[in-house]
Amino acid sequence: MRQNPQRRAVLLDAAIEVLAREGSRGLTLRAVDAEAGVPTGTTSNYFANRAQLLVQILHRTRERLLPDPADAAGSPDTKVLLARLLDRARRERNVHIAMLELRLEATRRPELQAELAGFLRAELEANVAWHLETGLPGDRRGVVLLYLAMLGLMVDDLTVPTLLDDHPVAPLIETMAERLLEEQP
Repeated sequence: MRQNPQRRAVLLDAAIEVLAREGSRGLTLRAVDAEAGVPTGTTSNYFANRAQLLVQILHRTRERLLPDPADAAGSPDTKVLLARLLDRARRERNVHIAMLELRLEATRRPELQAELAGFLRAELEANVAWHLETGLPGDRRGVVLLYLAMLGLMVDDLTVPTLLDDHPVAPLIETMAERLLEEQP
C-alpha cells in the first residue's frame, strides 16, 4: 500500500464527496479515482478494499471537523459555541452528510458498526470532558443530552432545512443550552 499522506488525504476528501453526493452504493474505488482526478487504480493502491476505505473516511472526517481553537478561545458561553458548531456544520455539510451515510452503512456492516461505535464513543467522551474541564455550566448528563439535541438539530438543518423555517435556530439553541445544562439538585 502506498503511504503518501497528501495523496491519501486527497483520496479521502474525494471519497467524502462521493459518499455525500452518491450515498454508500455510489462509493466505489473507481468513483473516488474519478472524483480525485487521478488515474484509475490509484485508490486501490492506497486502500485494500472498500471496507478499509470506509473506516479511513471515518477518521478523515474527524480531521476535517476538528474545532478551530479560536472558536473556544476566551471560554465563550455554551450558546455561542453551539451556534459556531452549527455554522461549521453548514460550511462542512458534505462531511456531515458523509458521516450520516457511514452511520447508515454501519447498520449493515458489523465491522463498521464496531469501529463507528468506538469512534463516536471516544468523541462524545472527549467533548464531555472538555465541556466539564473548561467550567462551562451543566453536568455530565446535561452535556450528553445537549450533544443528542444538537445532533438532531444538525441532521434536520443539513438534510431538511425548510423543516425549521417556522422555528428560528438561534432561540432553539439558547433554550436547549439553558434547559439541558441547568444544575441538577
